[in-house]
Amino acid sequence: MATAPTFADVIRAQKTIRPYLPATPLHHYPALDRLLDAEVYVKHENYQPIGAFKVRGGINFLAHLSAEERRRGVITASTGNHGQSVAYAAKLFGARAVIVAPEGSNPVKVEAMRGYGAEVVLFGSDFEASKRHAQTLATEEGLRFISSGDEPLLIAGVATHTLEILEAQPDIEVVIVPLGGGSGAAGACLVAKSINPLIEVIAVQAAGAPAAYLTWRERAWCSADIHPLAGGLATGEPFMMPQQLLWQYLDDCVLVEDQELLGAMRLLLEKAKTLAEPAGAAPLAAALRIPKRIRGRRVALILSGGNASPDELRQALATS
Repeated sequence: MATAPTFADVIRAQKTIRPYLPATPLHHYPALDRLLDAEVYVKHENYQPIGAFKVRGGINFLAHLSAEERRRGVITASTGNHGQSVAYAAKLFGARAVIVAPEGSNPVKVEAMRGYGAEVVLFGSDFEASKRHAQTLATEEGLRFISSGDEPLLIAGVATHTLEILEAQPDIEVVIVPLGGGSGAAGACLVAKSINPLIEVIAVQAAGAPAAYLTWRERAWCSADIHPLAGGLATGEPFMMPQQLLWQYLDDCVLVEDQELLGAMRLLLEKAKTLAEPAGAAPLAAALRIPKRIRGRRVALILSGGNASPDELRQALATS
């Protein structure tokens, strides 16, 4: 396995992606302050051109490929946002992109991947099956396989969201970040602890897909069944490069249920006037679980994406 990225790699990634992506807003919402009895800021990665933070990693990765690698093309597996990231970046740099997604994937994300010019292959019942098929196709067709978690350039790229948070609000005390494959959470840890070791970083994963949480807790590779609402959190096996950073830096991890994710989506619509997909609403769901821990503190919630399907939005609006 390649070496995990360093803070210096994140600084370089920021210089690489800045010509293509402006910083996303970090907004303060008094309505969320009252809800959580804290000073709450939302990092709006749902404002990215693909509606999710993953685009940072995709651009950083494709920018570093050779002309020959871009000509041959890239392939990856994704439940949606990582695939959109690769598709978007491939179009930007003139590369062929093939995305393998599980059958029954969020149609909003599948349509977006195709809209950016990627070839989308629907295969398997879950992410792990899609990943194995993507690796097979990579060998058969000579494509560059992109792991959605074990790629230093991806982690360094997505970590720039936390760098922007602390540039805009250096006094943040707690960062709460979604945990799926782990690239975003690992990047948040790396940046926050490099800048200020006193910043508390809390990850949040769906209780229906706890592989990354179990691996972090046990300090050993653990798989788990996948039954979450949130496609962005639906990984059944951990990525070990992000885990290297999580083991070193992560302060805590919280598991949340699907109904909590839906409730947090609705609250973000009401209190922050913004659309979050279930994974993007996870930090708010976690904050509601640990009110005493964040009370009176300055908290940043990383709203990782806003690609909610119509069905997810209907379910969120139906929550009380």
